[in-house]
Order: sequence, then C-alpha cells, then structure tokens
Amino acid sequence: MNEPLSGNFDKASARGLRARRFRGVPLRLLIPNLVTLLALCLGLTAIRFAFEDQIEWAVIAIAVAAVLDGLDGRIARALKGTSRFGAELDSLADFVDFGVAPAIVLYVFGLHEMKSLGWFAALIFAIACALRLARFNVMIEDHDQPAWRGYFFVGMPAPAGAVTGLLPIFLHLSLFNVPNVHAAAPFEIAYVLGIAFLMASRIPHFSGKSIGRVPREYVAVVLFGLAAAVLLLANFPMEMLVALSLVYLASIPFSIRRFRQMQRANAESASP
Repeated sequence: MNEPLSGNFDKASARGLRARRFRGVPLRLLIPNLVTLLALCLGLTAIRFAFEDQIEWAVIAIAVAAVLDGLDGRIARALKGTSRFGAELDSLADFVDFGVAPAIVLYVFGLHEMKSLGWFAALIFAIACALRLARFNVMIEDHDQPAWRGYFFVGMPAPAGAVTGLLPIFLHLSLFNVPNVHAAAPFEIAYVLGIAFLMASRIPHFSGKSIGRVPREYVAVVLFGLAAAVLLLANFPMEMLVALSLVYLASIPFSIRRFRQMQRANAESASP
C-alpha cells in the first residue's frame, strides 16, 4: 500500500532537486565575477606580451588588472553580490595576475641576464604572492580581529606588490630612460626579492578599503584630482607608475608607525 506513495515522494524529491540545481543565478552575482575574469585575461595577456617582447603593453595589462582587482570587490559589495565562489575565483586570478605574470615579465625584461639566479628571484616573487594570498584568505575568516585592524593589510597586498615590483621596468620605459644592462641585473634581483619579502612579511600596510565617503565640501577637489590623475596616466603612464610606486613605498614607514600607535591605544583601552 505504501509503495505508490513512496514512488510519488521520490519523484517529487527528484523534481525539487532538479529545480534547485537549475535555479537561475542573479545577475548581481555574475557581474563581479566577470570583472575578475577580465582581470585574469589581462594577466594572461601580459604573459603573452612578455614573450612577444612587448614589455610596455605587458606592464600596462598588469596595471589595469590591478585596477580591476580593486573594483570587483567594491562592485560585489555595492550590488550585494559577494559569494564564496567569487572570493575563491578572485584569489586564483590574483595569483596569476600579480604573482605569475609579473614574475615572467620581470624575468624576460632583465632577470634572465643572471640566468638561474634571475629565475630564482622570479620564483621567490611568485611564491611570496601565493603565501600572501593564502594568509589573506585565512585571516578574513577570523572574526575576532579588532575593528581597527581593518585599516591595515598584513604584508604588502598582491596588486601593490605586482605594480611596485615592476618599478625597474617603469624606470626603463619612462622619460628617465634608465638603461637595462647586465650590470643592473643584481640590483634588480635584490629589489624584486625585497618586494617579495614585503608581501610575505607581516609588516602592516595602509588599506585602501578603509577610505570612506568624501566630505561634501571636498567633492569638487577630489573630482579634479582624479581627472588630473587619469589624464596624466593616459599621457605619461610609465612616469605616473614610477611616482605611484615610490609614493606607496614611502608610505610603508608611516603605516608601521600608525599601526603601532593604534596597537598601543587598543592595549591601553583594554587594560583595567
């Protein structure tokens, strides 16, 4: 007597399972992932440009990928389209865009002059980026962190590491026209290893995510500054990338100082 009921129940369960399996995905979840995939395509294209000896286009592709990486998370939060899938995809794309692609571009540009030692520096750079991303993924699941730590990254962020790591190339391609010669390769290796150390270390860096709303009285000034920056970047891309890299590197001591100040203030407020 119970067999027909059981059969009907199984069919209903199967239909419900198929309905859940083929349920539509909201567009707001797809848009941030499409931006991430576009950044991934740019990172892979940078590798192609490096093999074709188009170094300038390679570094531009990585720089644009860094901009898109900063946008996809903000777009996801604005559209309420954050997801675990998107976070994993973003992390994998970041490793290619800011670990593998810059390492290959740097090796093709000048590190190859030092043969195996140059390849070693490129490998260390990519490994440091992977370790930085893995640590970031673990830390975002730690909900016990105090709120003030949100103003800082632990270690240099992967996009910043990729852009600042390409500084020797910016200098060569800019109006400064720093020559790419064999004698400079050891200094380039030391610089790349230094950036790798900053990514893998626990040195605090200012977080751009902490930037909030712009006060109304400063909106015009900010818009003017952004427009000027975009125009300068369009007309003098390498020179602007040199300036941005140097400014970012110069901000590290200030971020360390500010982090220690906030750490002491938090400890004093927590003590009885």
